[in-house]
Amino acid sequence: MINAPSSFAACEENTPLFAIDGNSQGRAWAVSDDGLILHFDGQHWQREVSHTDINLRAVLCAPDNKVYAAGAEGTVLMRNQDGLWISLECPLSSGFHALLLLDDGSLLLGGGRYFVDKGGFRGELVLYKDGVFKALDFNEDMPRLRALKSYKDGVLIVGDQGHLYYLNNWRIDKLESNCRHDLMDIIVLSTGEALVVGDYGTVMTAANDFTQALAPPPQAATKSPWEIMPSPSKKQLWDVTEGPDGSCYACGEAGTVLHLVAGSWQQLPAPSELAVHCVWDSGSGLFAAGQLGRIYRFDGEEWSLHFDLHLDITILGMWGSGPNSIFAVGDEGLILHFDGLRWQRMPSGTKSALYSLWAWDAQRMLAPGDFGLVLRYNGSEWADFNIGSENFLYGIWGDSLSNIYAVGLSGTLAHFNGQRWQLMATRLRADLLGIAGSEQAGVFIVGTNGSVMRLDGDQWLTEESGTDVGLRAVCATQADVVYAVGDRGTIIRRN
Repeated sequence: MINAPSSFAACEENTPLFAIDGNSQGRAWAVSDDGLILHFDGQHWQREVSHTDINLRAVLCAPDNKVYAAGAEGTVLMRNQDGLWISLECPLSSGFHALLLLDDGSLLLGGGRYFVDKGGFRGELVLYKDGVFKALDFNEDMPRLRALKSYKDGVLIVGDQGHLYYLNNWRIDKLESNCRHDLMDIIVLSTGEALVVGDYGTVMTAANDFTQALAPPPQAATKSPWEIMPSPSKKQLWDVTEGPDGSCYACGEAGTVLHLVAGSWQQLPAPSELAVHCVWDSGSGLFAAGQLGRIYRFDGEEWSLHFDLHLDITILGMWGSGPNSIFAVGDEGLILHFDGLRWQRMPSGTKSALYSLWAWDAQRMLAPGDFGLVLRYNGSEWADFNIGSENFLYGIWGDSLSNIYAVGLSGTLAHFNGQRWQLMATRLRADLLGIAGSEQAGVFIVGTNGSVMRLDGDQWLTEESGTDVGLRAVCATQADVVYAVGDRGTIIRRN
């Protein structure tokens, strides 16, 4: 006998996955042959110990954070809330292919097994309730069952040889499919209809109009809690901030600086023709910084050049504890500090861009940057603060040293609980560019494509912003009002 090449040897990398399911926390599980169970924690896939080598074909996430998996030889596993997989002793030898959680919390399993009295292989439905498995008998010779889905008031069931059933009030009816191909899965649509798919490209629906079945149901447009404000500029806006006295300012391209006066945005004189990327109200003068490393100060009537780095480096963020202690960060690892007399450059240990500053006080600050970089200031020096992501990070905010959020590229959202960072699933493709919060107004994230997220308890909820332009910065004021600014001079407000 000729030995098979090693490239065809059985190995985990060559093992196909047969089922996957996820929960609202962004976690997911997939199952396969030889008892393989993979778990996605929001960032990485890892194998979990299943304590079986039976082939698994179905997995289901329950609302109570339990997870079920099932497969051949009557194998049914449950992942408890401690993260351990345990076997549920099923006395039946069915090969299970489908799982469905019913409204009363019981579990419906579909598959098939060999019946001696019937002299062949038949499909089977099994109910698991109150710790007991019970085979359901409908006096119907069914082939192997492949999928179960809640459908209208009952359960839609598909199986081999084009068999299609509808279970309602524990009565099962065979539906005419006009198909003899094995049916493999069911997709319930938002219209209330369903698609059934199977071998040889089979796709079918019960709807008279197939195209209409695929269309989303008509819905009234969701009213946005945000309103678009009149803006005196069409230039891209980079930053919005609130001063100690409640005054709000925004800034952007071509020297744009805006001041909110009596609910209306007014344009201040331009510090220069250069882009202004950040502003900071010190309480005794407004500072503006941006291109070419220049910082300007506004005394209420005119601007004066306060500092010139004499380098083609853009300043991207500022924060200060008062008029005699202001920090600024920017491209190429730039960190500057103003002590009331002069600006001085601080060693950062990096050449990566730093996009913004968040501070608890003048002794504890964070600056996010390229490739997941976060620098932490301890009052004397800056050091790396590993977040566990390689995506660019643009904003950081927290209401304590043990409750901090960071946002960035491709929907990146991470949370620091005082001990470690943990990445959170947002399911957004948008880049998250700014985050801000206040006790009065709440906590908000903004990003590209008009993306807005609001923190509700410990859950982030998406909101309709009323615009599809990129939103670059957000400010949650002490007066229970939130402002966000972005492309084409867009300013939106949420009361």
